[in-house]
Amino acid sequence: MHYTTLISVPELQSLLHSGQPLMVFDCSFDLTQPTLGASQYREAHIPGAFHADLDKHLSARHGAPGAGGTVVASAADEPASGGRHPLPNRERFATWLSDIGFANDMQAVVYDRNGANYCGRLWWMLKWAGHDAVAVLDGGLQAWQAAGGAVASGDEPARFQSHFRLQAPLRRLVSAQEVLAQLGQPGQTVVDARATPRYRGEVEPLDPVAGHIPGALNRPFGLNLGTDGHFKSPEQLRAEFTNLLDGRDPATVVHQCGSGVSALPNLLAMEIAGLGPTALFAGSWSEWCSDPGRPVERG
Repeated sequence: MHYTTLISVPELQSLLHSGQPLMVFDCSFDLTQPTLGASQYREAHIPGAFHADLDKHLSARHGAPGAGGTVVASAADEPASGGRHPLPNRERFATWLSDIGFANDMQAVVYDRNGANYCGRLWWMLKWAGHDAVAVLDGGLQAWQAAGGAVASGDEPARFQSHFRLQAPLRRLVSAQEVLAQLGQPGQTVVDARATPRYRGEVEPLDPVAGHIPGALNRPFGLNLGTDGHFKSPEQLRAEFTNLLDGRDPATVVHQCGSGVSALPNLLAMEIAGLGPTALFAGSWSEWCSDPGRPVERG
């Protein structure tokens, strides 16, 4: 059996004992303290889990001009998006997966200890690479520990290299140019996952310009979780997104946030609700506001 959206702790425990090809990824991270996620991983993680670091593994390398002004080391590292956390291109991502021993026949399970804020990035990237068997551990490491799951410390042994083969993308990546071309058209509905004060332009702690893409709807990504740290029910999520869209076609949705990371809990939640798949503008606000020619809305 393959899991493609969420997986519960009991389901993961069963998988771990089944012998099915599986790789678990700990994606814990902290934007304000970029080394904290790796430290937390070494303190406690699900046994056998590999640490996938947002900066080191899930974003493009830096060093010649690339997309959106990003700096890259070579043509092979040309990013697939702009923004503060540019996506690595699919070929570079496949090389990394091969290097760590992830293969096409494996089920991937991703988690973090940050309310699914960071593990959604790897979930989406695997779908984008054509790999459907990837699921987010509902409730994250906290749910695993609350259920009495064992944890390991330190680093895990390296695995033998594999040869991960890219397949046709299963999710759609949208560029800043595409968003701009469709601005105000009925075929596009932008959903901004940032906190409401940032969306309104009242504060901007990370980017040089405050505000949002004109016409964007606001749904802070934390609204997808209940008080227990688990995703809300499909029925509740469906009702909330239907209310947000207010008659707009879910198929027109393009998700964004500050740098293409926290938009993904919204994208995943729409799929849990039966309203996906939808598209991702990975460059998000950080790429959009880097060009003064693009319009900005506040309020």
